[in-house]
Amino acid sequence: MSAPEGPPDEATPAGRGGVRQVVGEDFSLAESIGGLRGVLESVAPGAVFVAVFVAEGGLTAPLVASLAVALVLVVARLVGGTPITQALGGLLGVGVGVVWAWRSGQAQDYFAFGLWTNAAYAAALLVSLLVRWPLVGVVVALLRQEGSTWRADPWRRRRYTAATWLWVALFVARLAAQLPLYLQAEVAWLGTARLVMGVPLWALTLWATWVLVREPAAAAAPPDPAPPQR
Repeated sequence: MSAPEGPPDEATPAGRGGVRQVVGEDFSLAESIGGLRGVLESVAPGAVFVAVFVAEGGLTAPLVASLAVALVLVVARLVGGTPITQALGGLLGVGVGVVWAWRSGQAQDYFAFGLWTNAAYAAALLVSLLVRWPLVGVVVALLRQEGSTWRADPWRRRRYTAATWLWVALFVARLAAQLPLYLQAEVAWLGTARLVMGVPLWALTLWATWVLVREPAAAAAPPDPAPPQR
């Protein structure tokens, strides 16, 4: 739920405080996606790669352009004195994508790391469900610093299990839509699918998780008894 996926157009917004939204009293869409800067850092390198690839038709120019954009985003954070963790994670993901595509000579391999990461997340979540330790429950318990007490609460177990299935669905949906495009070398459509299924689906799934795992409202206290009549 919290680590970058590679080229950051589909990264899970690490460092945005996004995951911590699930244990908040209220849900902030802006914080879950890292605000305008977070969205820009997520989509810009991948969008530039696709745009330059479509315009130029080659491989070198889009790879250089994407890497340059990721570097500029890191420098912008350094100049502004803001934390660079997210931008560095994005730069690392872009770097892996650039190296893979450069070595293979296939533009679609720019997105291969993201596909592998989606598959790894889906597998980890499924294993957690099979062993009856739904990963959302583990993460929420860590954020709330409540240990494993949630496992003795049927309400929480059901909710955490349902939320974990939501994340499985997210990663499997990405693979189902994008893997055929990767295998067919449909680079433009693959890049577009990653943009569409990146930040928007991340934010929607995070909000749905918050709805499922937030604590039920405490029962209203009974009104004070009326004073006796004199």
